[in-house]
Amino acid sequence: MATETTGAVLRLTKETGIVSLAYLIAFFVTFEILMPVQALFFPDFTSRASLLFLPHGVRVLAAWLLGWRSILGLLPGVIFVFFYMAGWGALAPSRLAAIAVAVTIPALVFQLLRLLGRDLSPATGRSPCWLCILGVGLVISLLSSLLTNYIFGSAPEDYIAYLIGDVFGLFFLMLILMLIFRSLRRYHI
Repeated sequence: MATETTGAVLRLTKETGIVSLAYLIAFFVTFEILMPVQALFFPDFTSRASLLFLPHGVRVLAAWLLGWRSILGLLPGVIFVFFYMAGWGALAPSRLAAIAVAVTIPALVFQLLRLLGRDLSPATGRSPCWLCILGVGLVISLLSSLLTNYIFGSAPEDYIAYLIGDVFGLFFLMLILMLIFRSLRRYHI
């Protein structure tokens, strides 16, 4: 019994470390590399939203792979990002609500689909439906964008910018991962 509990705790700790690290890498690539490039191409775009938000891809893929465990996996990374961006302002009620939205909505949407009879979780002998995951990512983005922008009282154009950034971020993260895994298989790594 103790061995099972220890194994489960170790697995959850490992998943949390991997997911949060992936979230942080996606965030820093987005905000330290892609956002400055975005500012060069769209200097009149005043929104703080990224038009290629890779962390959304991490949220969606983590929820798809881990289900409810993705909430714990994402939480440290998301909290770190909020503190990085807002300092102690991350403890403001609106930001705490946004953190809750960011980590719970992806798992909630996949769970709701499961309850409705459409289980997309990975399973032996079943190929992933990548188009379905993109579609679910769009639904997650819509819900997250509506809730987060409502919480912050954002302008209507921010809703659209968040949606575009989330969908493109998920698509390009999936594309990048596909190319990486394809290369790893080719070289038997």
